[in-house]
Amino acid sequence: MNKALLAGGVAAMATMTGCSSGSSDTAGASSSYGGPGGMPSGGPGGGAGGMGPGASEVKYADFVGVTTDGKVADDLYSIHATNVSTDKVVKTAQAFLDGLTTKERKASVFEVDDDEWLAWSNVDGYQREGARMGDLTDKQRDLGYALLGVALSTEGLTQTRNIMKLNAFLGDYSGGNRDTLTEGAYFFTFMGTPSTSEPWGFQYEGHHVAINYFVLGDQVVMTPTFMGSEPTSATYDGEKITLFKKETTAGLTLLRSLTDAQRKKVISSESKAGDNLKAGAGQDNLELAQQGLDASGFTAAQRSALLDLVRVYVGNMDDGHAEVKMKEVEEHLDDTYFYWIGETKDSSAFYYRVHSPVVLIEYDAQSPLAYGTKDSNGGGGMGGPNGTPTQQHIHTIIRTPNGGDYGVDLLKLHLENDH
Repeated sequence: MNKALLAGGVAAMATMTGCSSGSSDTAGASSSYGGPGGMPSGGPGGGAGGMGPGASEVKYADFVGVTTDGKVADDLYSIHATNVSTDKVVKTAQAFLDGLTTKERKASVFEVDDDEWLAWSNVDGYQREGARMGDLTDKQRDLGYALLGVALSTEGLTQTRNIMKLNAFLGDYSGGNRDTLTEGAYFFTFMGTPSTSEPWGFQYEGHHVAINYFVLGDQVVMTPTFMGSEPTSATYDGEKITLFKKETTAGLTLLRSLTDAQRKKVISSESKAGDNLKAGAGQDNLELAQQGLDASGFTAAQRSALLDLVRVYVGNMDDGHAEVKMKEVEEHLDDTYFYWIGETKDSSAFYYRVHSPVVLIEYDAQSPLAYGTKDSNGGGGMGGPNGTPTQQHIHTIIRTPNGGDYGVDLLKLHLENDH
């Protein structure tokens, strides 16, 4: 059983605009439309790239988490005080639930250890449970955005909303008339009851967004969190939106800080594929060896660049909890590996991975599925891994390896020690 730190936090509120409706028939069910031509537009087929749970789906009771060899490392997580309050997120979550109708609430609330935690996907054409944002009233949606505002940092909330907006842009680009490609096609589900002492959490999920947020006392786990977009830069409703510049730049900055000898160990000899992501949806028990170069020999400047890269992803959660998580990451920095596939120019499509016992981050510039395929010169188009990757289609994910995702290990410790 694991025992060590996990995150805690202070709320960061931000005011966001409303979302377009685009209704579905019932709360708790999304349309099963796919991408253009009937293919899901969220990622290439099956498993590793994150199409969603299927043959590889894990039940909650069988969850192990991402490991290097199938064996969970011991003594990593513990129940402890972080001294970072979760009061605001508890109160705001309860306010959102109180604002739902009886039918909406029934469709949205599950047990704290329900399989629903693991049943998420990044594709648009995936059947989802919960309260659909596009079916809610303006007041209900505002309560939902208020919850995201206290759970996420200002940057995390802005990124989430911009992903939703570019999802609507893709819907317009693809001809419209698909309620999965709107700002409204995002769902809240709750596991357990919001509490300052008992375990609970929520999930916010839709095309290119899956945020899993577990709370126990003043500890928070916000993994797995998937964020992506196709396109990553476009003008929607008069607003120019560009996503993943920080993720792209921070990866290049770390790589370029390395010596030639270090780069030879970090950069893989394999060619960049259309889809290199390993730890996407349905990969909750993934066995993934650490690859590349560990940071034990990094200079102070290189270690700082590595931490800056991790902070871009951890920083999507509220500021206080993010700082607690970063301290945990620093404790395992010598055993943190950096790995790269692809070219290294500013405009290159590349893949990188940061992997330690307590954090796994992947960034993957993928081949186009639904945007820009007409001028792709034979690359890209439908077919994902067979296409030419581009920075106009990026997937990212952050996980807590060794049983930490969804707060599973903390819940086990809670049940063993307190019940």
